[in-house]
Amino acid sequence: MRKVNLACLVLFAICSLTSSIQLSAEEAQNKNQCHKSQLVEFDAPGAATVSSPLCAPGCGTFANDNNDLGVIVGYYTDPNIVPHGFLRTPDGHFVSFDAPGAGLGSGLNQGTVAYAINDVGAIAGQYQDSSYVFHGFVRNGAGHFTTFDAPGAGTGAYQGTQALNINIFGTTAGIYIDASYVYHGFVRSPLGDFSTFDPTGSVYTYVCNETCLTPDGTIAGFYFDSTGLPHGFVRKPDGSIKSIDAPPPAGLTTLLTITNSINPAGVIGGYAVDSNSVAHAFLRHPDGSFTSFDDPDAGDATGAPPQGTYPDSINFLEAATGTYFDASYNAHGFERFPDGHFANFDAPDAAPGSAAGTRPSTNNAEGEVTGYYTDAGGLNHGFLWIP
Repeated sequence: MRKVNLACLVLFAICSLTSSIQLSAEEAQNKNQCHKSQLVEFDAPGAATVSSPLCAPGCGTFANDNNDLGVIVGYYTDPNIVPHGFLRTPDGHFVSFDAPGAGLGSGLNQGTVAYAINDVGAIAGQYQDSSYVFHGFVRNGAGHFTTFDAPGAGTGAYQGTQALNINIFGTTAGIYIDASYVYHGFVRSPLGDFSTFDPTGSVYTYVCNETCLTPDGTIAGFYFDSTGLPHGFVRKPDGSIKSIDAPPPAGLTTLLTITNSINPAGVIGGYAVDSNSVAHAFLRHPDGSFTSFDDPDAGDATGAPPQGTYPDSINFLEAATGTYFDASYNAHGFERFPDGHFANFDAPDAAPGSAAGTRPSTNNAEGEVTGYYTDAGGLNHGFLWIP
């Protein structure tokens, strides 16, 4: 199946470059075959089958990241409201795991969350201990754990360290919460060396999840200033940080900017909410220029939550995936391909509504999208969408 996907990528690139050339009947048929998508729903074995007020809206199975080999990681809550990490192999096999020191008491909603996986199988995430303190971890491909705490991390309940990204070299990035419950960014080398940071003017720094750390160590995220407004940022490996504010649509102003992905070439994905309270997606290129886009089925009415387009991940080919809210505030998944065309999709068992629907998390180099959907009972399930 993966060889077919790679062939489709090559054919897609050729078709994009030669769109002005008349295709033969056979070529047209092959192109159409490459755009027959498939969506697979899944639950981690042992996941809860009903939602519970003790973990809602975080009950069930959440797929957080997929690497270029098709391995998916995330977490699930069991019937005792204990979160566990999981990985799912391309053939659908699951491995469940708990970080050493994770709280496992029934009904406590502590446990282990896997956020990101690199292409050699190393996983980064967080665990919450029996005192509700967060700690970071890396689980290598052989299943061995390294746990750590960022300098300055608090040691009280709901303080501590959360590892949210890992690159191919084993560098991790994430956030730590200090003793005053203030959020800061960190990056940790494979040898255990830490650098902590905040953009100038930040009162709350957040390194975005899963796809916000490049192979060279560039980090993307967002921060809140003293007035409560969010701005994007990009941090270079030398420690320099640049604030990012997306340009608004004509005649409007930008209320807020969130950057939540960066690809290996340094192209940053995110969204901006305008003065009409509509979200617009953007790509910020390394030269500082922006490309803005909106899903054609996204709503544009003023309301809450803001309608519009919310990308969550951008791969190295600049395909972006995320969620859009339609005119009825229903959440749907999308992938925008490098030539600018969209494929919108829904998990068959997803419920309508702004609090339910289909929510992509990441896309890998082949454009395969993983994420989660929420059913009519408020329970979450994982999915894999194959373009």
